[in-house]
Amino acid sequence: MVANIANAISAYQNVPQGEGLSARDAGGKDFASFVQEAAESALATMQEGENMTVKAIRGEAELTDVVAAVNNAEVTLQTVVNIRDRMVQAYQEILRMPI
Repeated sequence: MVANIANAISAYQNVPQGEGLSARDAGGKDFASFVQEAAESALATMQEGENMTVKAIRGEAELTDVVAAVNNAEVTLQTVVNIRDRMVQAYQEILRMPI
């Protein structure tokens, strides 16, 4: 185990610093931006479903539009719940890892 740590440290020290490109430098998004945009999109979909429901109650929207918006909101909610469950499961796996 000590040899592996020593090898890892020496390999890290041999890597040139500051020469690599991060995702932001290459024009891509970092993970936090990706998660934030996904959360904002999910929230917008949920709000659209609520707005269409309110419009249906007032008689201002077509039934097919309301059903489509509510179905989109339901699928989005299920996706968000599944992602949350997977994140909690991954966190619990990390906690169970031996040090």
